[in-house]
Amino acid sequence: MNRIFLINMLLAFTWCMVQGSFTFVNLLFGFAISSGALWLIREQFGTSKYFKRAWLIFGLGVLFLKELLLSVLRVAWLVVKPGNSLKPSFISFPLTVDKPHEITLLANLITLTPGTLSVDVSDDNKTLYIHCIDVSSVDDLRKDIADGFERKIMEALR
Repeated sequence: MNRIFLINMLLAFTWCMVQGSFTFVNLLFGFAISSGALWLIREQFGTSKYFKRAWLIFGLGVLFLKELLLSVLRVAWLVVKPGNSLKPSFISFPLTVDKPHEITLLANLITLTPGTLSVDVSDDNKTLYIHCIDVSSVDDLRKDIADGFERKIMEALR
């Protein structure tokens, strides 16, 4: 995949040289055009895995945006609703991902969603400790993370 990405970037820079403009928008446009060209010849040069992975990474981004929006709404509701019935908690989340970049990505996605904060990773990289602003069911939260972010990370990066 890295070889195909490098070819895609090389074609995008070639596009910028032909156009005589090295702006970010032109580079992005060149990247899109070269992606289209590589997609057209995907079976001859074996680039179909590259596009499948790109689609899976896009799906991870969409999942993050959905979770971000839902978390913003949940936290906003917690702030404006009458009464103080918060149940903050630290939970331990058993990790299925085992590579450092996958653990880092999972921890960052959890931290970037409002209401949750990745606090620490165990020394053996098997457990992620998370602080949550409101936890009604620890098992449901663990299941949501495992079936959401963690599963999508493993699909996209492996």
